[in-house]
Amino acid sequence: MKRSDIPNLITVMRIVLVVPVSWSLLRQEFGLALALFFVAGVSDGLDGFLAKHYGWSSRLGALLDPLADKALLVACYASLAWIGLLPVWLLVLVVARDVVIVAGAVVYNYRIRRLEAQPTLISKLNTLLQILLVLLVIVQQLAPWVDEVWVRGLIYAVTVSVVWSGLDYVVTWSRRARHDQ
Repeated sequence: MKRSDIPNLITVMRIVLVVPVSWSLLRQEFGLALALFFVAGVSDGLDGFLAKHYGWSSRLGALLDPLADKALLVACYASLAWIGLLPVWLLVLVVARDVVIVAGAVVYNYRIRRLEAQPTLISKLNTLLQILLVLLVIVQQLAPWVDEVWVRGLIYAVTVSVVWSGLDYVVTWSRRARHDQ
C-alpha cells in the first residue's frame, strides 16, 4: 500500500459506514446515527483534502468519492422515509435524479468519450441541502424544540434543488454530447 492510496481507503471506509448509519436510523438510535453521519462527513473532507493537498487523486477516487456520498445520502433518505420522517416522494425524486445522472454519464462515457465530470454549483448546493435535511431531521428527533416548519422548508428547498440540478445536468451534458460527437 502506498500513501497515495489513503484517500481511497478512507472513501471505502465511508462506503462501509453506510450500513451502520442506516441501521441506526432504522432502529431510531438518532444519537448514534448523528455521530456516524458526522464521522462520514469528516472522512469525506479528509479524503478530499489529502487527495488535493498531496496530489493523491486518482481516477478510482474520482469515481468512488461521489459514489460514497450518494450511497450515504440515498441510504439515509430511504431509512428516514421508511420510518416516516421524510416523504417517500422525496426519496423517489432524489433516487430518480441520481439514476438519470448516472445513466447519462455511463452513456456519455461509452458512446461519446471518457467522462471527466465536475459537479456543478447547483449540484453542490443540492448535495449541501440534502445533507442539511438529513442532519435537521436527526437533530429534530434528539431536540424536539426544532420547529417542523424548518424541516418542511428544507424539504421544499431540496425538492427545488433536485429538480433544478437534474435538469441542469441533462441540458448541459446533452449539449456537450451533441458538440463532442
